[in-house]
Amino acid sequence: MYQQLPRPTIFAHRGSKNHAPENTLAAFKLALAQGAPAIELDVKLTADGEIVVFHDRTLDRTTGGTGRLQDQTLASLKALDAGFHFSPAFKGEPIPTLAEVFEAVGRQVFINIELTNYASPKDQLPDKVAELIIKFDLQDGVMFSSFNRYALQRAKQLLPAVPLGLLALPGIIGAPARGWLGRQWVAYQALHPALVDATPGLISKAHQRGHRVHVYTVNKREDMLRLFQHGVDGIFTDDPPLAFDVLRQMGK
Repeated sequence: MYQQLPRPTIFAHRGSKNHAPENTLAAFKLALAQGAPAIELDVKLTADGEIVVFHDRTLDRTTGGTGRLQDQTLASLKALDAGFHFSPAFKGEPIPTLAEVFEAVGRQVFINIELTNYASPKDQLPDKVAELIIKFDLQDGVMFSSFNRYALQRAKQLLPAVPLGLLALPGIIGAPARGWLGRQWVAYQALHPALVDATPGLISKAHQRGHRVHVYTVNKREDMLRLFQHGVDGIFTDDPPLAFDVLRQMGK
């Protein structure tokens, strides 16, 4: 499915994040309803080794809980509300497991799985995610991405046919990942640079090496228009409807 992704691909970042609570089934289902061909989500391990879909290290911003997610069991996380912070209309929306996302939308959309084990970069997250991908037979419908090169290297060992996207931090700190060193770290298929670094030169050089370029996080009309004109292969956006409106404006 990766090879058949449209160019540019609209990745619904954490689901349709501007329109539903991020990283919830509600956000992913809405992204599908809005026409997104791909979604992006973040995965972490719970204290009892389960894979949940959640971005932050701590629970405070998007749930009624406090403290680090990695210290909580799946049962304790399932008791939290991950929707009310966004809108009372989403009250009671739970933190989903990756298995629940696969069950709900895994056959309907391409999924970019960000391995966010940044606090424990060599833990079992890639192994457990790979096991789940095999269980659901979704090797052709997913890709891995991460700032953590160790997680990507492990994912490549486990599922060599699944594409990799190397995330690069913005500015000078992300220069090694965007350049020669990043290509030595891991044999990635796509470079995922920050918006500020997505220049025509970077896009052109990546294309010359056979890499796709998926830019994060693009939420303004003028930025979308510029990137699409420069031939970017995809964007991560909190607002898929806006991205499709820009594409229509361009006659695509």
